[in-house]
Amino acid sequence: MDIENIRQYVDDRPGEGVFRVHRDAFTDPKIFELEMKYIFERNWNFITLESEIAKAHDFVASQIGRTPIIVSRDARGNIGAFVNACRHKGATVCRASAGNAKYHVCPYHGWAYDSAGKNVDIKDRKAGCYAAAFDAGNHDLLPVARVGNYRGMIFASLSPDVPPLEVWLGDMRTLLDISIDQGEQGLEFVPGRSTYTFRANWKLQLDNALDAYHLTSTHTSFMDVVARRRKGDGHQEARQYDWGTRGEAVGGMYSFANGHSCTWADQPERTKRPIWPMIGAIRERVGDVRAEWMLRLRQLGVFPNMQINDAAGVILRVIRPLAVDLTEMHSYCLASKGESAEVRARRLRQFEDFFNPGGMATPDDTVSYADVQRGFSATGFDWVDGYARGTAALAPDNDLSRELGLKPGASAQGVWNMFNEVALHEPYREWARMMEAGLAGKKAFL
Repeated sequence: MDIENIRQYVDDRPGEGVFRVHRDAFTDPKIFELEMKYIFERNWNFITLESEIAKAHDFVASQIGRTPIIVSRDARGNIGAFVNACRHKGATVCRASAGNAKYHVCPYHGWAYDSAGKNVDIKDRKAGCYAAAFDAGNHDLLPVARVGNYRGMIFASLSPDVPPLEVWLGDMRTLLDISIDQGEQGLEFVPGRSTYTFRANWKLQLDNALDAYHLTSTHTSFMDVVARRRKGDGHQEARQYDWGTRGEAVGGMYSFANGHSCTWADQPERTKRPIWPMIGAIRERVGDVRAEWMLRLRQLGVFPNMQINDAAGVILRVIRPLAVDLTEMHSYCLASKGESAEVRARRLRQFEDFFNPGGMATPDDTVSYADVQRGFSATGFDWVDGYARGTAALAPDNDLSRELGLKPGASAQGVWNMFNEVALHEPYREWARMMEAGLAGKKAFL
């Protein structure tokens, strides 16, 4: 493959019903370096929730591509983001993942910065015999080019050329709102998080969160356990669904500009949804249409690094690529602020049962990713065909998208067992578009 002709890696022929991705997109270290440069470092990236930096001097350390950053609230209450690298020698200034600190002191040579990124002390400056040119220079932490806040969701970009955050999110905002508005006061992270790695390319996680097709083969042990619980055995509090009953339920997908996509399905067992005890109050507050969407199962992919899965509990995942075959995941349980202890407990039992390394689904997935990565090394294996299901059902929109006021670039609707894979087309189209723009020396966004 010719790396300069990046479109060759995504075989996208809508008129012929063909969509494939070349395996080198998952295995070539040169491709990975270009992804860091032209996708992650020139795009909006989800960082954290505003509730995590609620007080003055609260901070969260994160990563955009290869660049470590700090997002913090300063003494005046303003939110800023800075490169987490000391201006003296480049050492990481903040080693903690989150906390509260008026000052961040570099552990290497002791330079200090306040919560607004300002350099407030240079160790032994008077005795240092610095030249006038040094004293005249700016030694503050380098600011991140853009910081955006959509209803308490903090995004940041290393590039000043990204569109306004709300414009970039587009119609995906409506689906985010459906998650955010489940609680009258919005969303928060349940305290704690899980961080883990898997030995495979980051795009396999991008795929998997929008892929229902694997459920009935990858997670058979989980489904067997749930079936035993329905007979009265084991852990009854998790209240998981009878996944075998939903094959003929209605499901589908929507894709939007800038690589965002979602899948959804009707929920036959509504009483098992964590929000069920409040559904009457929710209907009064948001209306029947949005309340119905809150009861549906939804998986949202905000390209390139954020995913929300509202099915078994509500999980928010942040993808951090480390190498072409190594990915770090940050996983959080999302919950409505102010919900009752009973509802919170129900939510947690569902979440911990299914997600994270200690649950009964995430280990299945991560092992599968590693299996796929090994399979890519097979001689003669050039094209990945796992993007075809639902192609014949694609349409510009449907009645359900119109009732939300959405204008998706594409939609597909059918029985849930269609297990559509066309939700993955738009992320790869955006992948190819951004990579091509970068290689051509063009701005990622006009």
